[in-house]
Formats: sequence, structure tokens, C-alpha cells
Amino acid sequence: MQGSLKLRPAARGDLPAILAIYNDAVLSTTATYDYEPRTLEHRIAWFEDHAQQGYPIFVVEGDSNEVLGWGSLSRFHDRPGYRFTTENSIYVAAPHRGKGVGKALLRALIAAARAKGLRCVIAIIDADNAASIHLHAQHGFFEVGRFQKVGFKFGRWLDVVYMELLFDAA
Repeated sequence: MQGSLKLRPAARGDLPAILAIYNDAVLSTTATYDYEPRTLEHRIAWFEDHAQQGYPIFVVEGDSNEVLGWGSLSRFHDRPGYRFTTENSIYVAAPHRGKGVGKALLRALIAAARAKGLRCVIAIIDADNAASIHLHAQHGFFEVGRFQKVGFKFGRWLDVVYMELLFDAA
């Protein structure tokens, strides 16, 4: 783990850094199946939607106050029957992966989901992303499904793993 990590709620001023981390993942990983980088306008709308709906976004900063990674909870589906289920997202800047940033973000997201009174957190992970699958398993997520060859990126078909964390019934 690197020097000191500071976890905090994301602010609007973090959006350029959040966007840069996400767009790097778009262009160089299968962590997202987006093909084209997003715009700042898109990320602002995403941020405002999360604020309006009460879904948290966190960032982790390093010693120099640089955003090293971000994580969020989002609606799993818009239908009201899914209102107690959320999907998590975690993205870490390439030089800072494997240094505890993702772990700090996941812990915060789990705590936020509990505080929000949610019942279930879903993680949707590229099947080749062993680090993310392992991270989620360490925090109590278990695999509930694997969809074969449902994504296509970088000229190949990709499998997706669905993992779930259930909280005790209220």
C-alpha cells in the first residue's frame, strides 16, 4: 500500500480526474465495454443524476491530493422492484492498481449501501479481471452467474461474471 490514502465523497471538481481514469479504462482495458471515451458533459450529467438519486461517489486521493481512483453505487435497474439493489463500479488509475485503492473504495461503497438501507450489491466484472473478482470475493461477494461471450472488445468475445453481496434482511 502506498503512503497515505484519503477516501472522501467526490466533488464536482473531481470530475476531470474521474473522467481521465474512466477514459483510460475505456481505451486500454476490458473493465468497461465502452469503446469511445466519454465527455466531461456526460460525466457532469452522471454526477448530477447520482446526487439527485442519492447514490454515492467516492474518490481516493494520494499524498499529493491526486485522485487515484473512484467508485460509485448506481441503480441496478429503473423498475421499482429493484430499488433495494445497487450496482457498484470501481476504477483505479493504472499506476495505482494493487495498492489498496480499490479495497478502500469497495469498503466505502459497502458501508454506503448498508447506510442507504439496500439489500444487495451487484458487481458486473469482465471474467478475465481476476484482481477485481478476488477483491470482491474478499469482501463477501459470491459469483451468481457467468455470461459467456456477451461482450465484444479489442477484437474478441468476452465473458462477464456477476457477483452479489447480500445484507441481512431488515
